[in-house]
Amino acid sequence: MDDMNSPPWLTIVGIGEDGMDGLCAASRTALATAALVMGPARHLALLGGISAPIVEWPVPFADGIARLLAHRGRPVVVVVSGDPFWFGAGSSIARHLAAHEWRAHPAPSTFGLAAARLGWGIQDVACLGLHAAPLERLRPHLAPGARALVLLRDGAAVAGLGAWLSTRGFGASRLHVLESLGGPRERIRSIEAGATMPADIAHPVAVGLEVAGDGPVLPVASGRPDAMFDHDGQITKAPVRALTLSALAPRPGDYLWDIGAGSGSIAIEWLLAHPANRACAVEADPARADRARANARALGVDRLELMVGRAPDLLPDGPMPQAVFIGGGLSQALLERLETLLPPGTRLVANAVTLESEALLALWHGRRGGSLLRIELADAAPLGNRHGWRSRYPVVQWSVTL
Repeated sequence: MDDMNSPPWLTIVGIGEDGMDGLCAASRTALATAALVMGPARHLALLGGISAPIVEWPVPFADGIARLLAHRGRPVVVVVSGDPFWFGAGSSIARHLAAHEWRAHPAPSTFGLAAARLGWGIQDVACLGLHAAPLERLRPHLAPGARALVLLRDGAAVAGLGAWLSTRGFGASRLHVLESLGGPRERIRSIEAGATMPADIAHPVAVGLEVAGDGPVLPVASGRPDAMFDHDGQITKAPVRALTLSALAPRPGDYLWDIGAGSGSIAIEWLLAHPANRACAVEADPARADRARANARALGVDRLELMVGRAPDLLPDGPMPQAVFIGGGLSQALLERLETLLPPGTRLVANAVTLESEALLALWHGRRGGSLLRIELADAAPLGNRHGWRSRYPVVQWSVTL
């Protein structure tokens, strides 16, 4: 049984660019009584007057966990940047420990300092840590008038951000470059994204972004324009996609299997519905799988998992999904496999465009119930010197909760 009354052996101390001067009394006490202090070299350099042995945290970060746990039971301090649980190392460390084994003393976060310098309400802006993540994660936030606070790796990344915004039609955006916030080297400069960036940007660096320009904005509703996805025609078209996402009913934190993913549009819109959502796409064609992966990255949801193969021979391992979509490769064998595999309560949606697939869905609707919907759409098209309706192929959609 865990001893909930024993004092924590690990203290996670957040430190800012002002070093020891900015630490609270509890952080100072923890450092003064520690048997060992660990942390990245930059943070350790901010400490002064520490008598305990110092161990530099290795790169990659995960390699340091085992070294830390080897000192379990001794009074250890890990020094990290700012607020350890706001795009920091705190959660990565805490997940390896019981709740009573650690405590944390945060310092002001870079986001908080940046908002204070710019006069922005932090609750009104997007906050993103892009030290080791692609700039495309900004894509859902690009709309004129929107604001974001972005943590970046270095000055080269700031220049990369300006170029990335410019190529997407947002070169008129304003970048507030915030360097070494809270310390003696603090500096703030503002520049247009399309301009030449300074060559002397100091680390650590954050950017306050005020979006401006006429680049394409990613709508927040499902059924986004087909043109936003690279595809070879194998895509669930926007109106049907909107109905399909409605039937799948994504909820925060839900996990989707997208079988026969094609361009990945269903899985991508599922991920865009909430930042905690997860999705795994299964696609038999390697070229389409690559295209789906590229689409996911371009639209800011590079967390899409992707498997190349044909269901039911290939299905994701690990946790079961809350929802499954079948957009391609529909077969009796696949439905039978899913019926056996998926737990009760799983939402299943399948779309069909051929008579044979329609008949299969009608059969399973009779067997398992649910909703059977026929979607018929027509577009206005020239007819002589006038216009008439040109029908699309109808889509039959079966949705059921198993």
